[in-house]
Amino acid sequence: MNDRDRVLLLRLQEGVPLVEEPYRAIAEELGMTEAEVIARIEALLSRGIVRRFSVRIDHRKAGILVNAMVAWRVPPGDVARVAEVMARSPEVTHCYERAIVPGRWDYNLYIVLHGRRRDEVDRSIARLSRAAGIDDYTALVSTRELKRAPPGLALLLQEGVR
Repeated sequence: MNDRDRVLLLRLQEGVPLVEEPYRAIAEELGMTEAEVIARIEALLSRGIVRRFSVRIDHRKAGILVNAMVAWRVPPGDVARVAEVMARSPEVTHCYERAIVPGRWDYNLYIVLHGRRRDEVDRSIARLSRAAGIDDYTALVSTRELKRAPPGLALLLQEGVR
């Protein structure tokens, strides 16, 4: 990896611009050609320096203002079926099975979902409850965002990529 790769990686950590030709815009910022930016990204991926290249939208700018983690109490033999129902829903971004903590916290299936308004999220939860046939859950709705950092930025900076 050379200095141009490092500059490109740091620029990519800031996000990809929402324009018709994002690689061209990045190239112009960095004094590269669009073809060079694309080739460098492909090379970093193929050499395993970058394991994954993806884009994440700023959900607040897109109008998604409500986030909820819903913990469901699902009979152990029914987790796969219920998880499939949850995971199919377009507003669900995460779906996890976790071990229960006997006597303290006995929810074993977790989803994260998003919406523009609280009532919209509540309706989605109710719909999922009906679809899955599970009505034993608790919803933990975010009240404010305290930290959000692009994945990998701290690691890049720790490893000396500046």
